[in-house]
Amino acid sequence: MSGFQYYTQEGFDNLKNKLQHLKTKGRQEIAAAIAEARDKGDLSENAEYDAAKDAQGLMESEISKLEILMSNARILDESAIDTSKVSLMNKVTIKNVKNGAKMVYTLVQEEEANLKEGKISINSPFAKGLLGKKVGDMAQIQAPAGMVEVEVLDISM
Repeated sequence: MSGFQYYTQEGFDNLKNKLQHLKTKGRQEIAAAIAEARDKGDLSENAEYDAAKDAQGLMESEISKLEILMSNARILDESAIDTSKVSLMNKVTIKNVKNGAKMVYTLVQEEEANLKEGKISINSPFAKGLLGKKVGDMAQIQAPAGMVEVEVLDISM
């Protein structure tokens, strides 16, 4: 495994924009909060100053994390995606065998996951239960409510 993380163009752009925002506006806002708290006097008993410094540390940690993600990020060539079996970036239509409910999910990197958009993390138990399955295959998936059996109906982009 190369260590690269593959993203859609949209997901890659979102990471880049978030990093850019934190490095510019985010840093400016933290610097202003620290300066304002410093102007209020004694730093040894200044909770606002401590909170601003803590926020700065958290933000710098987030910037570092995003920089590492970006250095390993690659944009996925969607034309090269195999749809013969469930893999990253596939849109999978499944049917719950017990109740007949149909669901459609797209398997994406953790940072792109958004359940409202039907995008689930490739690292989730649900996605892991589907990986490698083909149309017509059954999968036993551990869900919060217990074991669920699903049938893979379709795999597409």
